[in-house]
Amino acid sequence: QVQLVESGGGLVQPGGSLRLSCAVSGPTSSRFAMGWFRQAPGREREFVAGLTWRLGSTYYADSVKGRFSISRDNANNTLYLQMNSLKPEDSAVYYCAARYGVLTTTSQDWPYWGQGTQVTVSS
Repeated sequence: QVQLVESGGGLVQPGGSLRLSCAVSGPTSSRFAMGWFRQAPGREREFVAGLTWRLGSTYYADSVKGRFSISRDNANNTLYLQMNSLKPEDSAVYYCAARYGVLTTTSQDWPYWGQGTQVTVSS
């Protein structure tokens, strides 16, 4: 059973930066993908960024491209999301997710989820 635990959320001013972490435990494989999603109040959960565990190939939503960066530390089984130039519209609960298989942007395709961490961008 894969378990995911996020950390690193908080309150930041517009233009600021935060780094989210996701500790991964349980079995992984060469066809393991991981991603970050977010959900704001009254909105559907949306894909933010994804990564293939073995090769480290990455994919980003257009809304965060050039501002956010996803990465992983294989030795420590940790996934990161570096968020720069944050905007108020980035405020949401951010979730780490994992799945066996190809990387997709549809939240329903991902069976493993962390508990979420709140990110608030406000002055």
